[in-house]
Amino acid sequence: MELDLNKKKILVTGGAGFVGSNLVQTLKRDYNVEVTVLDDLFSGNAAYLENIDCELVKGSVEDRELVDSLIKGKDIVFHLAARNIIVSNKNPREDLNVNVVGSFNVLESCLKNNIERLVYTSTSSIYGNTAQLPIHETDTKSFLSFYSASKYSAEVYAKAFNEVFELPVSVVRYSNVFGYNQSPLNPYCGVIGKFINSALLNENIRIHGDGEQTRDFTFIDDAVNATIGAAVSPKAIGNEYNVGTGVEVSINRLAESIISICESKSIIEHIDKRDIDNIRRRVVSIERARHDLRFSPMTTLNQGLIKTIEWYKANFNKKV
Repeated sequence: MELDLNKKKILVTGGAGFVGSNLVQTLKRDYNVEVTVLDDLFSGNAAYLENIDCELVKGSVEDRELVDSLIKGKDIVFHLAARNIIVSNKNPREDLNVNVVGSFNVLESCLKNNIERLVYTSTSSIYGNTAQLPIHETDTKSFLSFYSASKYSAEVYAKAFNEVFELPVSVVRYSNVFGYNQSPLNPYCGVIGKFINSALLNENIRIHGDGEQTRDFTFIDDAVNATIGAAVSPKAIGNEYNVGTGVEVSINRLAESIISICESKSIIEHIDKRDIDNIRRRVVSIERARHDLRFSPMTTLNQGLIKTIEWYKANFNKKV
């Protein structure tokens, strides 16, 4: 039987971040729930929560006592707090402390406080370069960054808590999520945010390498829906799910689409290969999520780009 979210008390770690703030907004808009956010605001932005009826607590998942105090009395926890891929490679120990030890704190407290469901958000970066496409959840893992290593380490701990203690935890692995609240002013903004900002400013769009590397780009609304699905589906407990579209898109094509939609004068400039996340091709299978979570991406890349560009124009019009 599906978990009913009505009147549930929810904690979202990393809830002031890009994905987290959209999750919080959807939970408050579409469900009768009470939401608390824990975020250290390292890459998050409190402004994203200003018009949302939720409690924001500034702090880190590294703080074991704080985590425990916030999870106490909660029904559901969405654990999104993490250091991102750029920061992880620059400071592997901080990456370990936040992404692994912080996640262990969340898992331990969820067990202690008998939460009904924990959803841990992971990444498709854990697959590295693979010859087999699309990528399935059971495919071989390959760790090309400290970020992928730490995110998967936390997955393993989550799996162990489920197997040993029957903690009701589910894992979603995001593939290149983009959309609202992915600010170009944030130095850790994803590729789509950077490309849109450049296009609106009529600046060159800089692509690492030849641009024929591919990714599976997922619109934020679809990522959020899959995440909530992992919280309510009884089939999701103890399982991992790819969250993507199943559509492979080259970086060159992505840049061309953004230039076209923005009616920009930008031109594409190819520069040296990226020093991290050098994955040649990525597209994920979402069949397990379709079956267990009834997940079906509703937004095409082009539709998502149009919506995201409209958001950029409305929120960064002084820059463009």
